[in-house]
Amino acid sequence: MKFMYEKQTRRFYIFLICICALQICFLGICGIFQSGSIRRILVNRELAAASYLLEQDIEPALIASAWNHTEVTEAGEKLLRTIGHTEDTPAYLLLLAEQTSIPLSLILLSAGILFAAVLLAGTSHFLRGREHCYEHAEKVIAGYADGWFGEHLPSGETGTIYQLFGSIEQLALSLQAKSEMEHRAKSFLKDMISNISHQLKTPLAALNMYMEIISEEPQNEDAVKKFSRKAMQSLERMEQLIQSLLKMARLDTGNIVFEKRQCFVSELVSQATDDLLERARQEGKEIEVRGNSEEMLSCDLEWTKEAVGNLVKNALDHTDTGGMIRISWKRSPAVFRIIVEDNGSGIAQEDIHHIFKQFYRSRASVGRQGVGLGLPLAKAIVEGQGGSLSVESRPGEGSVFQTTFFYP
Repeated sequence: MKFMYEKQTRRFYIFLICICALQICFLGICGIFQSGSIRRILVNRELAAASYLLEQDIEPALIASAWNHTEVTEAGEKLLRTIGHTEDTPAYLLLLAEQTSIPLSLILLSAGILFAAVLLAGTSHFLRGREHCYEHAEKVIAGYADGWFGEHLPSGETGTIYQLFGSIEQLALSLQAKSEMEHRAKSFLKDMISNISHQLKTPLAALNMYMEIISEEPQNEDAVKKFSRKAMQSLERMEQLIQSLLKMARLDTGNIVFEKRQCFVSELVSQATDDLLERARQEGKEIEVRGNSEEMLSCDLEWTKEAVGNLVKNALDHTDTGGMIRISWKRSPAVFRIIVEDNGSGIAQEDIHHIFKQFYRSRASVGRQGVGLGLPLAKAIVEGQGGSLSVESRPGEGSVFQTTFFYP
């Protein structure tokens, strides 16, 4: 009886029960009134027959015994056949039948027609409602198939049809999530291709120009060396850009699973700055490391050293000759912090809220190294491990970047 769980079906069955009950009550009342009418007709017929017999001087005792007589004789049957009163005689030719059965038949026929009309009307209303429900469901499901999820199937009711609607809604939610994911993926791919083409345009143009100069002056050794070096720098910049873009793409699409383990912070910082010490020496800058060499941090070593290295690169990019970049770390009861600070050019207040956006370059960064991916990449790595990256800076006084890792 699961179909009875649905509200509309329950209402329809209650309607049918009420109609049947009303019909039974109506026929019962008609039967009661008709039986009284038949009794009155029979009594009147007996009164008329008794009166007629008395007028014919028949003894009252004989008349009374005739009403109680039950035996049928051949002479009696012959007499009734003579006057046309037999079992085969049509009812409308019999006065008693005409006065009793015909009205009863008309009443029953009228009641049957009335209740059939009401039943058909109720059934039609139920089926129209169900058909409307199905048409609405078909329209909504067609919208789901076309990727439109602005309208939903009826819910909040019980019954098999609404259980089916609920299953379709769950499927629609999955389709909607998949559609949104595909839309974000397409948007991300579009932006990524646009960013790559935009960022590669300059180094490719420079590389093309350097190669033209080299091909035009193959005998000029100084020019060949100079522009070969510039070409190598452009290639290195392109490689760095592509690698950073690929890393950002992997982080943005959730394809990275950070594998945390306990590691020495001193080893992490050492590996992060190993390739940058020579650059700092060539640019006349100093990288200073301060912290307890025995401190340990639970993190993904490879990715975290990438984040710290990007912060140090950013500090080198915005620090002039003779500048200082200091890396330190400290533990507190709730968090572990790695701090990268410099005494460089600092960040303007109008730029400080945008520096973690991809490819963002402030006016103060014009002419400096970098493409605007280091800080967004560092932030994505730290936040991907459940941490946070913040910055404090004043123009002309340097910047302090603080990575915060929360204990599990």
